[in-house]
Amino acid sequence: MMQFALVPAAAAGKLISLSPLDLAIIVIYFIAVLGIGFYLKNFAKSGEDFFIAGREMTAWVAGLSFLSANLGSLELLGWAGAAYQYGILAAHWYWLGAIPAMLFLAIIMMPFYYISKTHSVPGYLNLRFDRATSGLSAVTFAVMTILMSGVNMYAMAVVMKVVLGWNIHFSIWVSSLTVGVYVAMGGLFSAIFNEVLQFFLIWLGALLIPILGLVETGGWSGMVARIHENFPGVDLTHLWRGLGHFSTNPMGIQWTGIIFGLTAVLGMGYWTTDFLVVQRVLAAKDLRSAKMAPIIGAFFKMAVPFIVILPGLLALSVLPYHLVPQDVMRPGQHSYNEVLPLMLARYCGPGLLGLGITALVAGFMSGMAGNVSAFATVWTYDIYRVFFRKDASDSHYVSMGRWCTLIGLIVSIGAAYAVMGFASIMDYVQALFSFFIAPLFGTVILGMLWKRTTGKGAFWGLLAGTLSSVGMFLVVKFYPPAISIVALSSHAKMMAEDMYRALWSWLICVGVTVGISLMTRPRPAAELAGLVYGETELPSEGHLPLVKRPIFWAGVAMVLLLALQWIFW
Repeated sequence: MMQFALVPAAAAGKLISLSPLDLAIIVIYFIAVLGIGFYLKNFAKSGEDFFIAGREMTAWVAGLSFLSANLGSLELLGWAGAAYQYGILAAHWYWLGAIPAMLFLAIIMMPFYYISKTHSVPGYLNLRFDRATSGLSAVTFAVMTILMSGVNMYAMAVVMKVVLGWNIHFSIWVSSLTVGVYVAMGGLFSAIFNEVLQFFLIWLGALLIPILGLVETGGWSGMVARIHENFPGVDLTHLWRGLGHFSTNPMGIQWTGIIFGLTAVLGMGYWTTDFLVVQRVLAAKDLRSAKMAPIIGAFFKMAVPFIVILPGLLALSVLPYHLVPQDVMRPGQHSYNEVLPLMLARYCGPGLLGLGITALVAGFMSGMAGNVSAFATVWTYDIYRVFFRKDASDSHYVSMGRWCTLIGLIVSIGAAYAVMGFASIMDYVQALFSFFIAPLFGTVILGMLWKRTTGKGAFWGLLAGTLSSVGMFLVVKFYPPAISIVALSSHAKMMAEDMYRALWSWLICVGVTVGISLMTRPRPAAELAGLVYGETELPSEGHLPLVKRPIFWAGVAMVLLLALQWIFW
């Protein structure tokens, strides 16, 4: 697709060298991270403190942490690469794939999570259904978080390899050990405070590339003109114009995949059932703060493409060499995954380079810490306590949380090495979400909105949805022509396949759950108070002024979202 001649990468193995100032900035950051971990260790003595931060966070702190837990290396590195690979279509994952789901979580689902005082999504399923459904969701979530943590480690190693020339194995171990120390000491307290610190560092450092890149290209219109010149006949700069047919966009997807597969299933599933992000909101000090946190995060989320997607688009317009998929990369080439460090090397000199590297490192730490702390919570509360040690002391569970944090970290290192065999980071990540997140959303939403849903229906529906998704993936992997059935077109790329596979697995989960629920006996309505709509008395917000009601700000966010769709149509 690229019309440029291929220019070999730097023979020396790195693109630039760090100045003493750059090194000082990075070292100061690492010292600050470890210092926060040691300090907050004194505040993480009970299970409530270690796993949900004592429920003392304000709406703004919980909201920034909620967003920052998602704004890790996968966002900074993976989506910049996805923007190079698929153009501005990657922004759909930030706007339609995030904002409606974040608002739905705030207004509809958060009252149940918060009122039930659950430590996790599997914890809610245990209260709503039974141990079997909760245990299945906990196991699948634990597997996913470990695999996701490994992707974060791999992403950090890619940056160190490209920009600094460091050995990729050394980079993986340095990043993993640092995260392990401060999360094991302070639990979610450490993760949240570091995420808020990293949120500002990420924005400060990541803004450098878009600003300097737009200056070089002559603004947005200049960048678009260069992309059209470099890629004639391929629409990489419009959100919706090319989605009328599978063959008229670089992803090979139709609008139905974006609306139903991404917005209605994967986006909703991730932001409402992935405990990595939901855990942050549960740390809010009261229900209103818990509802406002995702809404506050939604406003910031709408701006994130300007520091994540824009670097990938700028790379399409300014890089003089062709980036390739990771799994076909040859010596002297760079992969899609390396877009961001390549752009960092292009624009940042002494001082600015240190700030940019620190922003990336902050993202890696945020992503790894979020996954590892979520894994520790689910393992301790929803697997270990339920199935192995029911009546241990609170201090025992905190100790278990710290130990399994380190064990999870070691397993994540193995997952980091496994990522090296995939074409790109985001194709891999979306495949994981289609396996685990899409069917789980079907189970949770039926449990909350339909009191007739039974434990047997939920268990078999979740199992059927998960296995069907993995099955579809394997069929396409070993028989590629099957993609025209799963993704409705032979033009579909892997990202499009992920969207449709998520939709089918969700439908299978819902269909099996409803069918079995209608054939089995539901729980008495009296046992569902606080767990299901229609059986739960929700606190009224009628006494609050309009501008203090979460529903008002959710409406404002939706108006802004629609405006963005029109602007970039």
